[in-house]
Order: sequence, then structure tokens, then C-alpha cells
Amino acid sequence: MRVVTISATYGTAGSVIGPAVAERLGVPFVDRAIPSAVAAELGCSIEEALVHDDRAEHGLGRLLSGAMRLPTVTFGGVDMYLPGAMPLPPEEFVTRTERMIKETARASGGVFLGRAGALVLAEHPGALHVRLDAPARRRILQTAALSEVSERAARKLVEDNDRARSAYVRHFYRADPADPRLYQLVVDSTTIPVQACVELIVIAAEAVN
Repeated sequence: MRVVTISATYGTAGSVIGPAVAERLGVPFVDRAIPSAVAAELGCSIEEALVHDDRAEHGLGRLLSGAMRLPTVTFGGVDMYLPGAMPLPPEEFVTRTERMIKETARASGGVFLGRAGALVLAEHPGALHVRLDAPARRRILQTAALSEVSERAARKLVEDNDRARSAYVRHFYRADPADPRLYQLVVDSTTIPVQACVELIVIAAEAVN
């Protein structure tokens, strides 16, 4: 039951590499399944749960960056009240998400994309922690090419998502997701072809004791 966590900055093809690695290793690819399960347990809708998810379009970073314009949002940790949504303490959401990740890793293994997986599963025996990263300029160009959007739009996507994902890890774990000490393998997937990245990760996962 192989366990791989992948931390991927926007524009590094994490959503392509992750499923391919999972298929090669014969384990589940765990991405949106986590917030769906948490939402079901909390009794809230998937839309409400995704507001607090680090990979959501309107993720935590964007919410926190706009907190000063939203008097009903309490920064620092208690309830966050959103228009049309039930109050959901973000710490509770993160705690439930962590539990789901750990239970899935123990039960079936998996490839976990995002959600500070390298920190949540830091003590999991035999887990491989991977970081996909590259200079912003190359990630912007790759995003523009893959998403067929303008370079200006791609820059905004990269910058907004970088802020959101970094805010999630920094706020809840007091850690820098770019810290190479969190990972055994750091790969630039804008210069190394996707299939080669998949092969590297699979080889490393099978070699980890």
C-alpha cells in the first residue's frame, strides 16, 4: 500500500501527474474525494466545504486576503460566516480532513495531492513526499499553453493559486510549503516531461522503505 503525497504549485501539472502515479502504483488518487467525505460527515454541502479547501477556486487564501472587506469574517480562527453558507469553523474542517487522509493512507494507501499531505503524513511509514515546482515564469507559460488562456490570465491564475495554497499551509501548519526539507523528491515538471516525472516518482515510491 504505497503512500505518496504531492505538493504542486500551480502550472506544474500536479493534477495530471498525480493520477498517473496512482495508476502505476495501483492505489487510489485522493483529491476531491477528501472534501466530499468531509462535507458528508459535517452535514454541509460540497460547495461550503470547498470554500475551506486549499485547492478550491475561491480558496482560503482568497478568502483571507479579502477578510478586511468582509466584516462577518473572523480572521484568526473562529467561525467564518459566508453569504448563503452555514458557519463552518475552518480548524474543524482541517482536523476532519487530516483524519480522512490518515485513515485512507492506512487502509488503502494512495497518492494525495495538496492539503499539506507531507505534513499530515510526515510520520507515515514508507511515505514518499514529492514537491512539484518551477520558476513562476515557466509555470505561467505552461498554464497558458495547457489552459489555452492569455499569458496575463495565466499569470493571475498562478499568483492567486500560489497565495491560496501557501496561505493554507502557513495558517494551519505554520510551515512553508516550499521548504525542501519537507520532501524527499523535488521535481521541476516544466522542464522534465510529465511522463518522465511520473516515472521518477514511481521509482522513488517503490524504493522508499
